[in-house]
Amino acid sequence: MKQGIHPEYHMINVVMTDGTTFKTRTTWGKEGDTMNLDIDPKSHPAWTGGQQTLLDRGGRVSKFKQKFSFLSK
Repeated sequence: MKQGIHPEYHMINVVMTDGTTFKTRTTWGKEGDTMNLDIDPKSHPAWTGGQQTLLDRGGRVSKFKQKFSFLSK
């Protein structure tokens, strides 16, 4: 491997939506930082069978529905 071109890996804490935590190696953030997940396999509809819905972040879903509402008439 070439020296000095690869990112440094370090340990961080990851907090799932249900509060459980685990440690992993990553290039994200700094050593010891905590990453809080908004969506994870325990809460995402793709893994839960669609019983839960995603949050409308920034009104994107609302804007889409408003823009294309004429299609459902």
